[in-house]
Amino acid sequence: MGRERVWGSVSPPASSPHSSCSRSSIGPCGSFWDWGVGGCGVGPEGGRGSNSVLSQANPGPSRDPWTEMGNTLGLAPMGALPRRSPRREEPLPNPGSFDELHRLCKDVFPAQMEGVKLVVNKVLSSHFQVAHTVHMSALGLPGYHLHAAYAGDWQLSPTEVFPTVVGDMDSSGSLNAQVLLLLAERLRAKAVFQTQQAKFLTWQFDGEYRGDDYTATLTLGNPDLIGESGEELGRGCFFLVAAHLLVSAVAPHGLEGSGVRSILGRLGGGERAWLPSLRLTLCLPRCPTVIMVAHFLQSLTHRLVLGGELVYHRRPGEEGAILTLAGKYSAVHWVATLNVGSGGAHASYYHRANEQVQVGVEFEANTRLQDTTFSFGYHLTLPQANMVFRGLVDSNWCVGAVLEKKMPPLPVTLALGAFLNHWRNRFHCGFSITVG
Repeated sequence: MGRERVWGSVSPPASSPHSSCSRSSIGPCGSFWDWGVGGCGVGPEGGRGSNSVLSQANPGPSRDPWTEMGNTLGLAPMGALPRRSPRREEPLPNPGSFDELHRLCKDVFPAQMEGVKLVVNKVLSSHFQVAHTVHMSALGLPGYHLHAAYAGDWQLSPTEVFPTVVGDMDSSGSLNAQVLLLLAERLRAKAVFQTQQAKFLTWQFDGEYRGDDYTATLTLGNPDLIGESGEELGRGCFFLVAAHLLVSAVAPHGLEGSGVRSILGRLGGGERAWLPSLRLTLCLPRCPTVIMVAHFLQSLTHRLVLGGELVYHRRPGEEGAILTLAGKYSAVHWVATLNVGSGGAHASYYHRANEQVQVGVEFEANTRLQDTTFSFGYHLTLPQANMVFRGLVDSNWCVGAVLEKKMPPLPVTLALGAFLNHWRNRFHCGFSITVG
């Protein structure tokens, strides 16, 4: 007879002392123990004992009863069970820029509006767009602004495209320009220039390095480059720094036979020392007013970010530094941020109640001016009506609100705002039309 028995499906012989037990039940005798598993038929080594009924009926090589029992239940042997891989912790995110710590809260508050403004946006290509703005106000002369922006091909995120060049010029000839460059995968540079009519007014350079879970930024600015040093020095400083950035971006590993490198090396004090010393040697000692700002942010957990800011300023007869500590905690629906330093404190709280309602609370204290301000703002979105409403109330008895209304299918957005300061008894309102 072939060996076709299956556990739980073979009845014991009539001579078995446990024949009265049911095959499918696990009673006092137990179905598994009745079929030679356990005390009725298993020896101390785990094989079938000589008293097993099945071993006497079907002699054969000894088998592991636990393996057979596991097969009876449809389970794999213990050694064949898959092992759980150790849980891998997700890497900490990058904390972003120091200037964006309070951004969520600030976006809730309405922007000041006064007078009548007309804005016309025109997209010329996928990389270039312009905007024309005409503003008429009772507080000043009417003005015109031409805004132009260029965006490159390297897009790191929906809001970050490199290189980016943005410029704004008014009817008097004053220019505000900003250039964003991606020098390496983690290194970014930003240059900001401002002129007043035909005179070079201010300049600022930012270098930012973004690691896996930290961000380090160094800012160098001179808000009074022309006042003490003269226009020629300002132009020379601008040219040399621009050339430094250009050559560093084009040939960061060196141009041994380049005439530009030789000239800059001679001006900077050596052909090998021009890279680190050009900007500091030519600009800093001769410029009377210098501002240097260093930022650092570190992600300690997925929710907690800590960092600091160090501001160093130097002007004729005055020199000092200000240290500020910063912290940010991000939850699912709210974000709390705090900056504390010798110059004062700045705290903000942002809460997103649902898809339509957002609120923000901001507290600012300035120890130098002995001034403290508390503000509450809210942001209400009505998608069915294509409307956005922003409002604010602060401790200076100022109340303001701005209502924005889109007019589909036309690319037109209307905005109406009003602000009232009860303490100073001042009121102003504004209206704007944006096309495009």
